[in-house]
Amino acid sequence: MEFLQEPELWVGLGFAIVIGIFLYQRVPAFVTAALDARAAGIAKELGEARKLREEAEALLAQYKQRVADVEKEAEGILREAKAEAERFAAESRNQLKLQIERRAKVAQDKIAQAESQAMAEIRALAADTATAAAEKLIAARLDEKRAGELISGSLKELSGKLN
Repeated sequence: MEFLQEPELWVGLGFAIVIGIFLYQRVPAFVTAALDARAAGIAKELGEARKLREEAEALLAQYKQRVADVEKEAEGILREAKAEAERFAAESRNQLKLQIERRAKVAQDKIAQAESQAMAEIRALAADTATAAAEKLIAARLDEKRAGELISGSLKELSGKLN
């Protein structure tokens, strides 16, 4: 019985007893059930993660589509704004041109009016000067004898014209 003195025997026997107790208490079934529950939980989490990923991808695709739509809309707005600015600039140029033409016409009218007024003043001044010169000439060349002859000739003509 020397073999009962061996420590390896007792370790092996203790190990066998512990394994037996584990089997009797159904520890492997409990461990299997716990591992199965954990595997089911992990599988459920993976399913949820996959579902969340699909939802995130769908949401990302929606946002990308929205971004593309917004970019197209922004491009359209920009094109419209440029076209409107060009139309406004063309209209402003036309209005400015018309205003310049109107002002030029008004200026030309004022110039023409000033010219005609100046010509009228010149004519009046020329008439006054001519009258004054004629008076001086007549006064210088007309003596009493000649004045008497002109008056009597005019009276004769006047009597013929009145009848």
